[in-house]
Amino acid sequence: MEWLLERFATRPGNPAFTHEGRKVSYLEVLAKVETFAAEIQTLGIKPGESVVILGDYSPEVVCLILALARNRNIIIPLSRGSVIELEAALGISGCDWFAEFDAEDIQVRIAERRVPTDNELIGSFRKTGAPGLVLFSSGSTGKPKGILHDFNRVADKFLKPRQATTAIPFLMLDHFGGINTILAITSSLGHVVTVRNRSVASICGAIQNFSVELLPTTPSFLTMLMASHSHREYDLSSLKRITYGTEVMPQTTLDRLRQAFPSVELQQTYGLSEVGVLRSQSRPDGSLWVRIGGEGFRTKVLDGILWIKSDFAMVGYLNAPSEFDAEGWFNTQDRVEVDGDYFRILGRVTDLINVGGQKVYPTEVEDVILSLDNILDVAVYGEPHALLGHTVVAKVSLAEPEDAAGLKVRIRKACIASLAAFKAPSKVIISQGPLYSSRQKKIRQKQPVSAFPPEGFGKS
Repeated sequence: MEWLLERFATRPGNPAFTHEGRKVSYLEVLAKVETFAAEIQTLGIKPGESVVILGDYSPEVVCLILALARNRNIIIPLSRGSVIELEAALGISGCDWFAEFDAEDIQVRIAERRVPTDNELIGSFRKTGAPGLVLFSSGSTGKPKGILHDFNRVADKFLKPRQATTAIPFLMLDHFGGINTILAITSSLGHVVTVRNRSVASICGAIQNFSVELLPTTPSFLTMLMASHSHREYDLSSLKRITYGTEVMPQTTLDRLRQAFPSVELQQTYGLSEVGVLRSQSRPDGSLWVRIGGEGFRTKVLDGILWIKSDFAMVGYLNAPSEFDAEGWFNTQDRVEVDGDYFRILGRVTDLINVGGQKVYPTEVEDVILSLDNILDVAVYGEPHALLGHTVVAKVSLAEPEDAAGLKVRIRKACIASLAAFKAPSKVIISQGPLYSSRQKKIRQKQPVSAFPPEGFGKS
């Protein structure tokens, strides 16, 4: 990590972070890293030992991560809204030291917490002498997977600096996208604006107050932004680019964004914790077609499923067999359409709804429903059915109260007009709460395996 710290030293006076209104320069970042390095030595934290960090975004949290990476530790960042319970995480990864930040993510208490592990992957990785990074994924089956990365390999993607920008790191630090965003911004000597509350109002307020230029976020958040009309209430004119990923973007939301932000570049991104974040370029016609790849990445499509080979791939799963083939290709489980060198991501195979052998992707139904009046948001999923395998269910959030029976008729009529009849929801539920998780990603009810399993889709 020395190259990154040396780069910080070339612009000591530049703002590195603004956290809750508190500005921290790159010179101060270097000083904080050195302070943590001294504490690490005093405590006796040895290279190769694993350190769990419980906290959210702040300069201090990031500086501790950098100091531990320099010390060649295995770093396990966890947020208070993590996809995995703390004890479950420790049971998978083990632990030697535990660093817990206070509610403001400024003060930290580091103490020994020995949770032994006989994990062979961690044992062999420690012998390399490289710093490690463990992240947890909810997994397609709902069982969390521990993903081990070589921290140096993750960071080396940013050896070549990009244009500096002011950005909000939207995805959390225990998410690969969160780590990727922090490294991307700081390696280019940009300005990180951290926001504790990721509500639409808080994000918009931060953009307005700190002239944020880049917002990397999720389609669910952007759908909420458009539904709330907050883009009309705040001055968001500083925005130059909005990137979106982690789930499929509804075309309806993208169309509304283009109308609301005509001078802002809207860029679809693509990445997975297992392989990293690929370079991407959205097709300029306002569609959801995207070109992905870049140096260190290769792509191919087999039976309609996207496969990726990456120089920045994980070392492996801590608690699951490898999903890479013998040649190093990873099955993303994302079904795609191909047009030349552009892809259109249709959705995860695991989100597929199988209605009597007919395939339904939730996003195609959601896109139709989102275009209707009085609909703020919608989540579509499959409900088990004895004869059909699944039926389609739509859970909707409304702007104003509406009769449930009339709403169902209205939604079914619109869906049948645009889609095959079997894709129209047979049940409509009016939601009393949000349809997205703390990570601002849509929640769809998990489905058991259908009585009519889809063919040619790889894993189920």
